[in-house]
Amino acid sequence: MREKGMTTINLKKINRNKVYQYIYQQKETSKLQIVQDLQMGLSTVSQNLNELELDGLIRRNGYFESTGGRKAQIIRIVEDFRISLGLGILKDMFHIVAVNLYGEVMATETIELPYVNSDTYYTSLAESVETFILDHQYEPEKIEGISIATQGIISPDGTTVIYGDIMGNTQMKLSDFSSRLPYSCHLEHDSKSAADLELWNHPQFDSALIFLLNPNLGGAIITNHEVHQGKHMHSGLFEHICIDPDGPECYCGHRGCLETYCSANALKEAAGMPIKDFFNILHTTQTPTLLRIWRDYLDHLAFAIRNLNLVIDSPVIISGYLAPYFRNTDMQYLLEKINEQSLFHMEEDQLLVGNHGQYTPAIGAALYYVKEFLSPVVS
Repeated sequence: MREKGMTTINLKKINRNKVYQYIYQQKETSKLQIVQDLQMGLSTVSQNLNELELDGLIRRNGYFESTGGRKAQIIRIVEDFRISLGLGILKDMFHIVAVNLYGEVMATETIELPYVNSDTYYTSLAESVETFILDHQYEPEKIEGISIATQGIISPDGTTVIYGDIMGNTQMKLSDFSSRLPYSCHLEHDSKSAADLELWNHPQFDSALIFLLNPNLGGAIITNHEVHQGKHMHSGLFEHICIDPDGPECYCGHRGCLETYCSANALKEAAGMPIKDFFNILHTTQTPTLLRIWRDYLDHLAFAIRNLNLVIDSPVIISGYLAPYFRNTDMQYLLEKINEQSLFHMEEDQLLVGNHGQYTPAIGAALYYVKEFLSPVVS
């Protein structure tokens, strides 16, 4: 009897998850449509809808246009039933974002806070997060979790940064955050977070190469619809591919790494001015000197894309801080340079640019808890 009872409970959970997931995917639907598409009985669907509505997971609001009979009521999920927060930690600041269950950005903020591996830093960061939650009047029980994206390779168990030369955050621990914040916390590499966001935005891609054009360059590989991290968690570190052994010194101690040519910091140094000023002048005056610097940057980026695309035959996505500055003419130039000396022609629809700019890692990190909430669990 107990086994039969457990089976009944599981079946109810499965049906509830199916109904909720269907509404989530459709965004707007009706009771009759759920009955037809899921091939469930009307009473079963009605019961699940009533329970989901009572629990605050869905809402019924408005009516579809009549098709000849009684108007069908519009059913949607409650997008902010749960809110996920993402942090993107950099050397001199951190970004914080809030996203709803569709991964849509509800709020963003950039907080100046130089990184120091100290109790004072982590306490200040936690206080800033709590202030962010209060300022936006998010109910604490709605916060599904806080996911932290940082520059540095994370240990396979997700508890510690095991390589963090850029920020000096080697040995940063998940517990540095979770011990100070009354929410579930998660720690991951910022490049993986960026790739997660691009995969969320392009679910049709089974594989892709992600170039994270942040102050420091990052990269990620998507294969089989997942971010490939490798046995030792360092897959996709495009930034340390050597393209000139006699080139500039990289922070890793070697010379000629792609980081020294294609990071936003490298572009800033070559231009001798802040990135925003560089593009403002470039786009308004087409100054030959600045145009030459930008073309040189794109030439090196094309070189890297062309070679990596021979390893992973897939779409390439330009993401991160510099992405919003790319114009159609820049993408055309980049594509021409990629194809100029390539054995295989890359099509225009295989080279894409992201649209979340500097907040990309934070948003991608926040998706961790969105996906966790949406994963159906039957026990």
